[in-house]
Amino acid sequence: MASLKTPTLKTPSFALSSKPRLPSAFSAAFPNTARFSRSYPQRRRFLIVTASSSSFSNKPTVLVAEKLGEAGLTLLQEFANVDCSYNLSPEELCTKISLCDALIVRSGTKVNREVFESSGGRLKVVGRAGVGIDNVDLSAATEHGCLVVNAPTANTVAAAEHGIALLACMARNVAQADASVKAGKWQRNKYVGVSLVGKTLAVLGFGKVGSEVARRAKGLGMHVIAHDPYAPADRARAISVELVSFDEAIATADFISLHMPLTPATNKMLNDETFAKMKKGVRIVNVARGGVIDEEALVRALDAGIVAQAALDVFSEEPPKHDSKLVQHERVTVTPHLGASTMEAQEGVAIEIAEAVVGALKGELAATAVNAPMVPAEVLTELKPYVELAEKLGRLAVQLVAGGSGVKTVKVSYASSRAPDDLDTRLLRAMITKGIIEPISSVFVNLVNADYTAKQRGLRITEERILLDGSPESPLESIQVQIANVESKFASAMSESGEIKVEGRVKDGIPHLTKVGSFEVDVTLEGSIILCRQVDQPGMIGTVGSILGEENVNVSFMSVGRVAPRKHAVMAIGVDDQPSKETLKRIGEVPAIEEFVFLKL
Repeated sequence: MASLKTPTLKTPSFALSSKPRLPSAFSAAFPNTARFSRSYPQRRRFLIVTASSSSFSNKPTVLVAEKLGEAGLTLLQEFANVDCSYNLSPEELCTKISLCDALIVRSGTKVNREVFESSGGRLKVVGRAGVGIDNVDLSAATEHGCLVVNAPTANTVAAAEHGIALLACMARNVAQADASVKAGKWQRNKYVGVSLVGKTLAVLGFGKVGSEVARRAKGLGMHVIAHDPYAPADRARAISVELVSFDEAIATADFISLHMPLTPATNKMLNDETFAKMKKGVRIVNVARGGVIDEEALVRALDAGIVAQAALDVFSEEPPKHDSKLVQHERVTVTPHLGASTMEAQEGVAIEIAEAVVGALKGELAATAVNAPMVPAEVLTELKPYVELAEKLGRLAVQLVAGGSGVKTVKVSYASSRAPDDLDTRLLRAMITKGIIEPISSVFVNLVNADYTAKQRGLRITEERILLDGSPESPLESIQVQIANVESKFASAMSESGEIKVEGRVKDGIPHLTKVGSFEVDVTLEGSIILCRQVDQPGMIGTVGSILGEENVNVSFMSVGRVAPRKHAVMAIGVDDQPSKETLKRIGEVPAIEEFVFLKL
């Protein structure tokens, strides 16, 4: 999921490690308490909004609950306080988790709803060192705003190699013959195997591991078919694999190799009914998840001769009971969940999950997130400045809403030259939601729980695409945010149709505010912004600039938009520092300034 280079942003798109580096509480002082109306006021008034921000000086804490490679631990320790506590009971995990910002597990630790509830909202990232995430309650994670990331690539080759190893060992009775020889026997006739060349292998689950198994099986001279309702046909064709239906796959296969995740749809997928549809003498390999096979049904199929042999690396219960009929069956080869157990894979997984967790704690977008919009890495890179623009437009818009006005309806318009199916806006919508909700709520919002949080608060966000003519090199020309059915603290932000409206675009990788209400402006969305509506007359920029200069407040950008010369204008001033209340009051007392608002980004 080739990356495009974008400028380094001063503020991450969203923070996962603490309640944000962005404003979390706002207070307002109203020198004039008269309610704003859409018509221009006769009296001058101004609004001062100040913000308190949280500290990010302390290192986050990462709990590593299962063994992780040294290379991964080293990466984590460079950024965070690392607590390696293995073999925790569920009660111990729930006790510890309230002190942790991130949790890393493998397959043995259950991260259920109780864990998320016990975290008290502090847990922001769960890292699963491996591919599967069936031991993590994704619904609970999403509701609690916790990002879940995994390491889907580092152990792909190791798992595929183990699948092929079990395939060959099963076909040639390697494990049974080894045990026999070590017991002092020499039973060459008993352990006659079957050849792989020319046989049909059905790969059920044609993802990363499944496709690697298929490539290797083709090299062994096998005919490979696959079933996966989500696999792209072109990827299968590229390695000469035919995609077929599930029933066709199990009915024609000599060997079946399982590579699907454990979900409600795949739970006990191989059962008495499906075994009955298989070719008699089929051989089954499972290096995916134990739960995809009904283990009692498999024993019955082995005893009936429907399944000639099975090679299993995973089980419904791990470790399985010693007296398990399946484990002890003479035609079953078993290994203790060794799919990812190579030295190279262990180090690779450790590095991959450590990088994902650290990146998430830094506020970087995660390409391996499993409970968030799955956006390819190159798209994340391209969208990064637009993500920041989206959040800041939401943050600006909600600060313009008058106190007591409930924000219920938000409309977002994306202007782009790209076709609708070439622009995924889920991430942008999530960040607009974050920008709108966080300044007026104690909840932490990220792309994981944005839609859920909006729904819980009765916030309805609609989106529209405005298709432009021109080159689609840039994903977006502009983003516009409108909040309907509210009153504004800054009357000039109201559009002709009665909504608060702000619009922005990205220029040279930097987000800019380009429109407030019906006024065109151009100011970088960095630091803070002062918006003034004024009578358009000479000297205004100098007057306001002098007041700020006397306070030693640096002006980063200034822009004036007007309806006509010598009429009304809106001046947008970007400032690096927060002016004092006295300085803001002096600006409001300038005779030509009719209203203004200070907005903290």
